[in-house]
Amino acid sequence: MNTVKDNSSLQLEKIFPDAEDFLPLNGTDYVELYVGNAKQAAHYYKTAFGFQDLAYGGLETGLKDRASYVLQQDKIRLVLTTPLEKGGPINEHLAKHGDGVKVVALWVDDATKSWEETTKRGAKSFMEPVRDEDENGYVVRSGIHTYGDTVHIFVERSNYNGIFLPGYKPLNSEYQPSTTGLKYIDHMVGNVGWNEMNKWIEFYAKVMGFAQLVSFDDKDISTEYTALMSKVMTNGNGRIKFPINEPAEGKKKSQVEEYLDFYNGAGVQHIAVATDDIVKTVVEMKSRGVEFLHVPSNYYDDILERVGEIEEDLAPLKELGILIDRDDEGYLLQLFTKPVSDRPTLFFEIIQRKGAKSFGKGNFKALFEAIEREQELRGTL
Repeated sequence: MNTVKDNSSLQLEKIFPDAEDFLPLNGTDYVELYVGNAKQAAHYYKTAFGFQDLAYGGLETGLKDRASYVLQQDKIRLVLTTPLEKGGPINEHLAKHGDGVKVVALWVDDATKSWEETTKRGAKSFMEPVRDEDENGYVVRSGIHTYGDTVHIFVERSNYNGIFLPGYKPLNSEYQPSTTGLKYIDHMVGNVGWNEMNKWIEFYAKVMGFAQLVSFDDKDISTEYTALMSKVMTNGNGRIKFPINEPAEGKKKSQVEEYLDFYNGAGVQHIAVATDDIVKTVVEMKSRGVEFLHVPSNYYDDILERVGEIEEDLAPLKELGILIDRDDEGYLLQLFTKPVSDRPTLFFEIIQRKGAKSFGKGNFKALFEAIEREQELRGTL
């Protein structure tokens, strides 16, 4: 990974002058999910999403309490972790939340300084700086708590040449399905409780030096039945973007309320992953069993009048249910999976940006009506 700032990064820093540089972030290092059966979850993400083996940590590598499978696709690293013993924090997390994101790890140049800067600004420490080493060098990690039971771990790996982290070995199985064209994490969305959004916006501003990129209220994100509020926080170079959602009053239970009920608290709602060819990616993922939300065909009746000319043929977009939106910088294409576990909690967004820097505001109504149809089937609307 290249830590040299390119022109686009410098431009983004000018766009977000309120973001402070006491916590320079190079990007997302990995996302760790606690799951009930990591071996089977790894098979699912390989088969359905096109991730490939990278590393393994478990009894064979000296980890006694857990097994972790590390998967990679381009710049995206997923860590799937399951407990090997009764009791303990991983089991507690699973019993409370089901499968879900525990760690959003951030790649930094100095994990010790990152911990010091954030904790002195009010962050609750999750892990003091620790240095782990093996024959491939050393890694320094530290961590802080954020909303719910989610944590950020700062990873400093400039002096490490191993496959992932000390305690892991390369993982190479005979089963290596091809990728689906996923490139990197575009953004990650957190759901928090009633009237908690501004608290966490202030946390990311004060503790991590982020700036607010955009805000949506219940007039922007509402249907006949449900509503929610959202604000998007970004770091200075724009590589890390965290939208934060909270419920808003509506006639029926919103998707955020449903998430909070089944996740038993705040947590990561969805991971948005970027592709350079959304049609190809979605066709491939659907053929592998990934289920996506359905958008009625009448969404496309006047779509080109609303978003203007696009490069893509509209027919395959309509057939796949891919949403389109435009801002001052360009347009974007996006589609959302159904929840990837039995609890209606975590899901994924597939996004292709054609210049647009926004988050699909023009699609909110169609998207949330699609989610409401799924809620109605579940009896949770």
